Amino acid sequence: MDLRSELLKSIWYGFTALDLEKSGKVSKSQLKVLSHNLCTVLSIPHDPVALEEHFRDDDDGPVSSQGYMPYLNKYILDKVEDGSFVKEQVDELCWTLTAKKNYKPDKDNKNVLPGKDAFRLWCLFNFLSEDKYPLVMVHDEVEYLLKKMCMAMSVELNYVEVEDFISQDAVQQNGFTVWSFLEMMNSGMVTRSIDQDIISMAIDEVYREIVGDVLKEGYLWKKGQLRRNWKERWFTLRPSALAYYTSEERKERQGNIPLDGNCCVEVLPDRDGKRCMFCLKTLSKTYEMSASDTKQRQEWTAAIQTAIRLHSEGKTSLHKDLKLKRREQREQRERRRQAKEEELQHLKALQEEKERKLAELELLKEAQRQAQALLQQDELRRRKQHEELQAALEVQLREAEEARASMQAEMVLKEEEAARQRKRIIELEAMQTSLEEALQQEIKARQDEEAFRYRQTGLLSEEEEKMKALMALQEEQEEYILKTQREKQELRQEMENKSRALEEAQRQLEEVRANRHRVDQDVVAAQRKLRQASTNVKHWNVQMNRLMRPIGPGEKRSSGGGSFSSFQIPSQRDPGLRVRQRSEGPDEESKENVDTSCEGSGCDGERGERRLSQASNGDMDIP
Repeated sequence: MDLRSELLKSIWYGFTALDLEKSGKVSKSQLKVLSHNLCTVLSIPHDPVALEEHFRDDDDGPVSSQGYMPYLNKYILDKVEDGSFVKEQVDELCWTLTAKKNYKPDKDNKNVLPGKDAFRLWCLFNFLSEDKYPLVMVHDEVEYLLKKMCMAMSVELNYVEVEDFISQDAVQQNGFTVWSFLEMMNSGMVTRSIDQDIISMAIDEVYREIVGDVLKEGYLWKKGQLRRNWKERWFTLRPSALAYYTSEERKERQGNIPLDGNCCVEVLPDRDGKRCMFCLKTLSKTYEMSASDTKQRQEWTAAIQTAIRLHSEGKTSLHKDLKLKRREQREQRERRRQAKEEELQHLKALQEEKERKLAELELLKEAQRQAQALLQQDELRRRKQHEELQAALEVQLREAEEARASMQAEMVLKEEEAARQRKRIIELEAMQTSLEEALQQEIKARQDEEAFRYRQTGLLSEEEEKMKALMALQEEQEEYILKTQREKQELRQEMENKSRALEEAQRQLEEVRANRHRVDQDVVAAQRKLRQASTNVKHWNVQMNRLMRPIGPGEKRSSGGGSFSSFQIPSQRDPGLRVRQRSEGPDEESKENVDTSCEGSGCDGERGERRLSQASNGDMDIP
C-alpha cells in the first residue's frame, strides 16, 4: 500500500463527512475548505482559484467524489513529497471531520474510549482495511488487531464474545465498518475490567508498531563514541533507522543510526561490567549496546536483522508486508474453499449420476427379464410349429417317393422316344440356324442399303433447295445492286452482310458435298454386302432343296447343277420404303450442290441411281 492509497483512505472519510444529505455530493464551498486544510497539513501551496477553474463548466451545484478525484490527484496528491509532512496531522484533520458526524458514543458508558484512543483505533482500521470503498476490515484482520491489543495488555482474547458480535446484524458479512469496530471496543467486550491507562498504553503500543512502523522499543545501555562511557537510552527501531532518545517520552533524540544492506548485528561477550552485549556494525561506525537479559538481547538482534532484511528487499514497512501475506493467505483459503465446494458439488453430481444409472440399470434388468420370458414363449411356439411342419413334410415326402417311382418307369420309356426325336431336332436346328443367319445378313444388308438411299435422297433434296435459295439470293443481290447504285453509301453495310451470308452458304454447300461423297461410298459398300448376302442365300437354297427332296429306294442323288438353275430370288417390294422429302427452308447451298453433282458425276451418277432403285425394288440381277 503506497502513500497515495493511505492518504486517500483518510480523505475519503473527510469527504463523506461533508456529505450531510448522503447523496454522494459535496458543495464547492466545503470542498474549498477541505482542499485548503489538506494543502496546509501536506505542506504544499494552495491555489484557491484552481478549484473554480477545474469545475468552471459545472453549475453551482454540489460535486461528487468522482468529480473531485481528478482535482485531488492533479492539484494536491501529485505535489505531495514523502517526508515533507506528518501523516498523523492529515489523519487528525480527517478524523476531526468524520468524528463529528459519525462517532457518537454513549457518554454514560464507563467503557467508552477517550478521543485519542478512538483516533488511533481509527488509524489502525484504515491501515488494515481493504483497498475497496466503502472501507471495511475483514474478520481475520479484526481478530489479528484484537490479538495484538490483548497481547499488549497481557490478557486472553474472548473469542466467543467476538463471534457473537460478528453474528449481529450491525456487522456486514464482508467485514467491519470503522463505526461498528469502535462500537465493539466501546462495549467493553475486550477491555472489560481493565484499567483505562493500560488500554491506552496498549492501543498506543499497537498504533506505534503497526502505523508508526516501530519494530521494537525499549531501554538499552549504549557505549559512547567519544567518552566511551555507558548510558541508558530509549531505542526505537524502524525498518530504515535505529533512533535513541533520552527517555521514553521521545522528546530529545540523541542520535539516529541509518540501516541498510551493509549493516550487521553481532553478539559480544560480557566485559566492562556489562552483560548481554551486542553490537551494530555500519560502514563507518560500530555501536555497542547491552540489554537487560538474554531474552531482550535475542529480541533486539532479531528485530534489527529483520529491519536490515526489509531494507535490502526494498520494503518500507513490516506490517504492510505482513498484511499482504495475510491477504494472500485469505485468498488462498478462499480459493481452496471454493475448490472444495466445487469438488463437493462435483461429487454430489457424480453420486446423483451414479444413482440415476443404478435406477436405469434396474430398469434394464427388469426389461431383460421380461424379454427373456417373451423369448422363451416365442421359442416354445416356434418349436411346436416346427414339429407340426416336420410331420406334414414327412407325409408329403412319402407321397412324393411313391409318385417318383411311377414317374421313373414312364421316364424310361419317354427318354428312349426323346432320344430319337432329339437327334432329329438337333439336325433341323443346325440347318435352321444356318438359314436364319443367312437371312439376317440379307435383311441387314437391305436395311443398310435403304438407309443409305434415304440419306442420299435427303441430301440431294436439301442440296437442291439450298441451290434454289442461293440462286434466288444471287438474283436478289443483283437487283439490289442495280437499284441501290445511287444509294451506295447508305446500303454498303447491308451488302457486306449479304456477302457474308453468301460465304456462309458456300461453306455449307461444301459441307453437303463432302457428306454426299461419304454417302456414295456407304452405298457402294452396302451393294457389295448385298451381293455377298445373295450368294449365300443361293447356296443355302441349293442345300435346302437337296434335304427336302426325298430319296426313293434304289435312287441316286443328282448333281446340284439342275436345282441351282431353278432357284430365283423373290422380289421384295416394300411400298413403305420411299424417300421422304425434308421440309426445311430454302438454302443457298442446295442448287449449287445439284449443279456440282451433275457436272462431276455426269451419266455415271444417273446410272448409279437407277441401279439403287432396282436393287431396292428387288428386280436387280445378281451377277
